[in-house]
Amino acid sequence: MTAELVRGQNHTLPQTRLEIRVSAGSPVVAGATLGDENGTVRGVEWIAHPGAHRLPGLEVSRQAAAGHRLAVDLEALPDEVHRVTVLLALPTGVDGPTRFGATAAPFVAVTGLDGTEIATFTLTGLDAESAVSALELYRRQGAWKVRAVGQGYAAGLAEMLADQGLAGAAELAASIQEAVARSLARSVAPPPPRTPEGDRVRHASGPSDPHPETAPQPQPTAHPPTVHQPTAPQPQVPAHPSAVPQPAAPAHPPTGTGPGTPTASAAPTAGGPINYAHPRRQHAAPPPPPPAAPPAEPGQAPQPVAGDATGWSMDERLYNQIWGMFEDLARAAAAYRSAVDFAESRMGQELDRSLSDPRNRIGGTGDRAREEARAKRDELIARAREVLDRDLAQLAAEAAVVEPALSAAYAGWDNPVWHAHRIPMELPMALRIGDLHLPERTDLRIPLLVRLPLERGIWVDSGRTASEAAALMDTDRLRRLAMETAVLHAARLLAVYPPGEFSVHVIDPAGSAAGSLAPLVDAGVLAGPPAAGPGGVASVLAHLTRRVDLVQMAVRAGAADALPPDLDTGEQLLVVNDFPHGFDDRAVTQLRYLADEGPSVGVHLLMVADREDASAYGPVLDPLWRSLLRITPVADNHLADPWVGHAWTYEPPATPPGSRVLEQVLAAVTAARRAAGH
Repeated sequence: MTAELVRGQNHTLPQTRLEIRVSAGSPVVAGATLGDENGTVRGVEWIAHPGAHRLPGLEVSRQAAAGHRLAVDLEALPDEVHRVTVLLALPTGVDGPTRFGATAAPFVAVTGLDGTEIATFTLTGLDAESAVSALELYRRQGAWKVRAVGQGYAAGLAEMLADQGLAGAAELAASIQEAVARSLARSVAPPPPRTPEGDRVRHASGPSDPHPETAPQPQPTAHPPTVHQPTAPQPQVPAHPSAVPQPAAPAHPPTGTGPGTPTASAAPTAGGPINYAHPRRQHAAPPPPPPAAPPAEPGQAPQPVAGDATGWSMDERLYNQIWGMFEDLARAAAAYRSAVDFAESRMGQELDRSLSDPRNRIGGTGDRAREEARAKRDELIARAREVLDRDLAQLAAEAAVVEPALSAAYAGWDNPVWHAHRIPMELPMALRIGDLHLPERTDLRIPLLVRLPLERGIWVDSGRTASEAAALMDTDRLRRLAMETAVLHAARLLAVYPPGEFSVHVIDPAGSAAGSLAPLVDAGVLAGPPAAGPGGVASVLAHLTRRVDLVQMAVRAGAADALPPDLDTGEQLLVVNDFPHGFDDRAVTQLRYLADEGPSVGVHLLMVADREDASAYGPVLDPLWRSLLRITPVADNHLADPWVGHAWTYEPPATPPGSRVLEQVLAAVTAARRAAGH
């Protein structure tokens, strides 16, 4: 039976291998400190945080998120440790609440590895605090207990760490927040909040838990954990990890332009202004997914079904299903990796105990102890690998069913759906910008989807220092690949937007990308010729800055009818090549403004740049880089998932060798525009 704790109450823990689950109304930083018999934290090496997320017997998340799972193995803690305190703090330097009183009360649950709740605690009564000691696990008379603490600190993480006796608390707090900022700048956006029934129905096809002895890490489950979800939408991180608010399911079946369709380009309604904000879905359960196919034989998992997630449309179901596959693979790999770490740690402890006795160091006793310890390790790893292989096989089978069912917006360029593609009259929910995979199985690719309309810009990193693969390439070839990647993204956006509702502007100051831009120029799909030279840069930036200013003023004043008749209210994409070449200080300021303010009113940035080229600006441009989703023109493992924080290898989009699919798609865009009179 679950113990629902109140502040100060304690409860005995029936087991020592636990999971601590955190659910908050906005992204929070989760960490834990180890304390001795006096509750003192002896040094920074006794603190698990995003910059140092793993200690013996303890592992926390590497980034800020609205949901966390902390793994705890109390038996693996050092003997000097008598207390584990779970800390929560609001990240600094990002958009979001600055005090816990402005968001839903955090909820913390202590569970077993099977997900069974042992004790829960809702941190109510917080106001100006930006950091809080949520609960503590402590040793008393040889047994471990959990106590609900809920002690808040208005001065933040530094005050909380100092309260636990840590020297240099302010410096460590700053380094933790910096680690969070770095993590946000490399992670992909999380999926929408789960509906009450769960966005994903895995049936029996989802990854299964490994044996409880194999790992102290959070295990993948067949269904989402039972936690108290906040009622507010979960914010998405603006600079990655990410996490920016993602919509939940619509309260009613969509009509007209469909789910996720931007309203910025809609015609004004009688008596009311245009709504230029990004769509936000309400919490309501959409129709259930289709039932899974029956098992081929008794005891076998059901055959995978494309669209086995909830949603009003197949588009939404596939979107949720892909995110579910992404999460399943992340957690399956986390369980396996933790099992391996646990097996290695356990072998080391057994060898230390055995060989600490001098009598075991002579003769064959020591050799037998080593052999037995290694055999146990190998057995644990083999069992974990068996579970992982089963989960990976099931996910691979699901991917084989899902990929052919994808629409053009979600499909790879080698998917036959592109050959019969017609420009849609409704905007899809999301766009595929590449694939992700883990080293446990490199051929199992998960589509990387971003929501439409874009809520943050994209940066294609053309620098040779970006990755090992890039360092081995010629600079000119790498920059050409980066621009070709940007062209593929721009073409896909043009192909999935209704005719006339998406415009592409290009800034190519030195004209160095003429070859890469040729497909867009030849098809006549650009809003104008690529801008060259300082004058061209200034002209395009002034045009888009004026559009952002006018729309923002119209929104604030509720006077959409007052917008100039020549103003294009459709979505706009600015492709910038070779930044900051051709940019003066004014142009740099305007670009930063567009990156910050543009997405909310339909102006988006796709930048191809080497950060080293802009090093003369120093930290002035740091907010710009952090605001963009960084991708690479060659495969690189720089992105992190929003659940576990694995380093995922990103595979950029590419057309099949010798294929003319890009030209065919752009010709379809041109034909659709002509037919629509644009």
